[in-house]
Amino acid sequence: MRPPSLRFASRLGTRLGQGLPGFRALGPGSVSSLLKTALDITYGLLIFLTLLTCLVFAVVAIIPMDQVGLTVTSDTGGTRIPLPRAHALFGIGAFVGYFGGFALILRHLRRIFRTLTLGDPFHPDNVSRLKQVGYILAIVTGGVWLGQLLVSRLVRGVMDPPSLFNLVTPAFSVLVVFVLAEVFREGARLRRESELTI
Repeated sequence: MRPPSLRFASRLGTRLGQGLPGFRALGPGSVSSLLKTALDITYGLLIFLTLLTCLVFAVVAIIPMDQVGLTVTSDTGGTRIPLPRAHALFGIGAFVGYFGGFALILRHLRRIFRTLTLGDPFHPDNVSRLKQVGYILAIVTGGVWLGQLLVSRLVRGVMDPPSLFNLVTPAFSVLVVFVLAEVFREGARLRRESELTI
């Protein structure tokens, strides 16, 4: 007869090996399928916001309107600057790019999670999907930084220009995505080798 501590350890190991009841990592009815559902809803919302912003862009571009003013406030007061149509179109276009970029990221993530719900996390296409997510994330981050820089130049003295230090965390996020892509590439290679040996 085994000592009680060994019996408890073997039961605990068996339970941990099975995972929590009802919470599988892969396959239908798993955590990944729940996350994919959340991604689907968020993707639909971002597509709606992108189309709505495109509609606003078209309205501002087509319908003649008087020049409007933009008030930028800070602790010391506010500044009212004229907002020509070109600046308004630039700002709305920046939102279109921002929402559209994140919609593309979610599109790739949805496809990655689809392979997870099928039980195939190291699908070879996931490598290129993750790399595209990294590129899009880098472009969106750079675009946001440039947009903030241009707006700070437009309202000098009211808004501070962004520093390069603001790009440190997003740069690490992009690097993490590319490292994940390489991990998925290695996982796909190992899976392919194991299929060939069987």
